[in-house]
Amino acid sequence: MSPRFDYAPAPESTAVVDIAPSYDLFINGEFTAPLSERTFATINPATEEKLSQVAAAGADDVDRAVKAARRAYTRVWGPMPGAERAKYLYRIARILAERSREFAVLETLDNGKPIKESRDVDVPTAAAHFFYHAGWADKLEYAGLGAAPAPLGVVGQVIPWNFPLLMLAWKIAPALATGNTVVLKPAETTPLTALLFADVCRQADLPPGVVNIVTGAGETGQALVEHPDIDKIAFTGSTEVGKQIARSVAGTDKRVTLELGGKAANVVFDDAPIDQAVEGIVNGIFFNQGHVCCAGSRLLVQESVAEEVVHRLQRRLQTLRLGDPLDKNTDIGAINSQAQLDRITELTAAGEAEGATRWSPPCELPDRGFWFAPTVFTDVSQAHRIAREEIFGPVLSVLTFRTPEEAVARANNTTYGLSAGVWTEKGSRILWMADKLRAGVVWANTFNRFDPTSPFGGYAESGYGREGGRHGLAAYVTAEGTH
Repeated sequence: MSPRFDYAPAPESTAVVDIAPSYDLFINGEFTAPLSERTFATINPATEEKLSQVAAAGADDVDRAVKAARRAYTRVWGPMPGAERAKYLYRIARILAERSREFAVLETLDNGKPIKESRDVDVPTAAAHFFYHAGWADKLEYAGLGAAPAPLGVVGQVIPWNFPLLMLAWKIAPALATGNTVVLKPAETTPLTALLFADVCRQADLPPGVVNIVTGAGETGQALVEHPDIDKIAFTGSTEVGKQIARSVAGTDKRVTLELGGKAANVVFDDAPIDQAVEGIVNGIFFNQGHVCCAGSRLLVQESVAEEVVHRLQRRLQTLRLGDPLDKNTDIGAINSQAQLDRITELTAAGEAEGATRWSPPCELPDRGFWFAPTVFTDVSQAHRIAREEIFGPVLSVLTFRTPEEAVARANNTTYGLSAGVWTEKGSRILWMADKLRAGVVWANTFNRFDPTSPFGGYAESGYGREGGRHGLAAYVTAEGTH
């Protein structure tokens, strides 16, 4: 942006990462060429340079992966004692921690997020999920999951591009801890850390077929969802695709969990610590370029402090640094793809056309890559598209309210229900708001705080089911022991 001081570049070296010219599918413990013979390129969104050519799995490839997972479940992983499964999860967690720099650099190259976020948030939290779930592997009967919790069998998992490694950990760790085997499809724009995770599985001596990774686009995901020998589907992504999956599995006995879109409200009362709230607002919407399903994209501010909050927020945004994601000074990285940039551009143009006031700090965008300056809209009404639709980018809509009751009504005036934030000095008001807000997660005087021990998930068009904690384990077991 326009920092008060000049910062010397501090780029992270890419020498720690060895990206292969091409990648095959990971099936039954080995990398194998796709029967479809199709490939696609994955690029660096900050430079538009090609990183590698990746195999695109067809329906026959998905079938091979599911059969490998079924064999591993029947012969090895399902019958294995929980204490033995835990050893593998601990190994994976330790290897992720040991190779954290490698994963962080690769994630930033493939995704476009700042290195300090992949280094300090994504990779450590991914490892933490494997550590946490390793602890549950031999204690499932004490997790409140029924008298005799048993694995479901083969789980198909489809993850998005905004947190490629972290979403992988959210999905795979509880599945393995409960005795299931996995076929995972990463997003087509960010497959590289999933393929590096395949190498971790081999390094940990995970039995072949327990984890299989099939890369590709929507066709690959559809083949996985519709495969008749899948016992459960776990999906994180857009509400539109989530609805398609729900329709696809209707009438089958497949279990489903869907973690979908959001339009979270960040509610600031007049007694809130303003500077602390501003930091929470920035973290809530500009972390990971706003590519967060629970991003605080709607800022609801009490009228008496609205002008002051917006003024301090604008001043704070002028200190953010946009640029090279590998630079340790960078706060705002690249948008993940041209398609997502087009979506953000369309919705912000609609916001201006509908009469909202647009503001961005002075910001020189790089010549190459996909970039969008942090943007704040004021004079926003509930009817505006930018207040209703998920933008999934660094765009904040500011609305005001007068009373707590009005704040609740405006916060709940959405088809989504994933998360919310409340900023106030009154503990009683926080508890009252948490009870009234229709959101799966409500943060108090903070935002975007995650822990493997705490469940996460939403309501309405934000999906159903929970991930993390004991609640997340329940999605991967049956108490009847019939599988």
